[in-house]
Amino acid sequence: MRKIYLDYAATTPCSEEVLRAMRPYFHNKFGNPSSFYSFGQEAKAAIDEAREKVANLINAEPDEIIFTSSGTESDNFALKGVVYANKARGNHIIISSIEHHAISEPCKFLESQGFKVTNLPVNKYGLVNPKTLEESITNKTILISIMHANNEIGTIQPIKSLAKIAKEHNIYFHTDAIQTTGHIPIDVDDLGVDLLSISAHKFYGPKGVGALYVKKGTRVTSFIQGGDQERKRRASTENVPGIVGFGKAAELAKEKMDEEARIQTKLRDKLIKGIFDNIDDILLNGHPKKRLPNNIDVSIRYIEGESLILSLDFLGIAASTGSACTSSSLEPSHVLLAIGRSPEVAHGSLRLTLGRYTKEEDIDYLLKKLPAVVKKLRSISPLYKQKK
Repeated sequence: MRKIYLDYAATTPCSEEVLRAMRPYFHNKFGNPSSFYSFGQEAKAAIDEAREKVANLINAEPDEIIFTSSGTESDNFALKGVVYANKARGNHIIISSIEHHAISEPCKFLESQGFKVTNLPVNKYGLVNPKTLEESITNKTILISIMHANNEIGTIQPIKSLAKIAKEHNIYFHTDAIQTTGHIPIDVDDLGVDLLSISAHKFYGPKGVGALYVKKGTRVTSFIQGGDQERKRRASTENVPGIVGFGKAAELAKEKMDEEARIQTKLRDKLIKGIFDNIDDILLNGHPKKRLPNNIDVSIRYIEGESLILSLDFLGIAASTGSACTSSSLEPSHVLLAIGRSPEVAHGSLRLTLGRYTKEEDIDYLLKKLPAVVKKLRSISPLYKQKK
């Protein structure tokens, strides 16, 4: 059976070049980077090289990159590292209502510790209004965290404008760039952010390794204690193979990004047009233009999203209804509810995300199969029968 993967926002396959770069550090070059003899120094040199490559991808300095175990850890590190280091200045945090759970859940924890959290609303496209952000700032605000692009609907936020407001009020600004790094150009100086989260497996690197950009001069507490690694900010023996793979993935992303974005934008637009030309009662989620080049998210009325995903999987097509981190939840997407979709419509969402290995014939195959799947599911839907 034909197998088509259209869930690149959930994870990407580790590229062959990345695997080749990592392989020696599992066996032949196995030293502990903290050791002073040659085995350890060889591993340390590999980490230093990878740090330069990751920094180069976002126009940062190498010593502004802290390696972590994941994007989720990077988000937690950014939030807790800043607020605990700066709690003498205030206790107020601002986030958006469509943040990934890696941001919203730590914020709930911080609320239990006495911090105050404001969730900014978004418009129908999922965009934060800079004026609303400025009006939410108080004299106790110490951190603003707004994601660069949403993992479900693909909307790209005006981070530069939002970060400028934070800077004018002397407030630290963090952005979760896990969905954007390696896919669209990022320049931390141009964006004006103080902290930025990255995850390697979102752009053809290995799972289990991420990074947090921390601008020089940003006050953060260490996240894990017990060693001097990562300049005493994140203790534990480094995942050398993973970090090497991360560096290689960053290097490749820098080389391939523009061409991949061009190809994926073309395929994305063809897929959106094909879906709307062949299926009625359908809504596009997210901004029609200010969205990731590989993201398509639609709500299909009168069907249930999980049934749609299972039906597509039976045909060899891997897709999702939203974030992979909440795929087992029966609750409607908080992102879709935030942009004004009803719970019934939100339950019928379909997220399709393209990647490096997506071909035009994959899009053609999906467009051939999807209308029939929707028709079949609607034929057994009592809501669709009522509509008719």
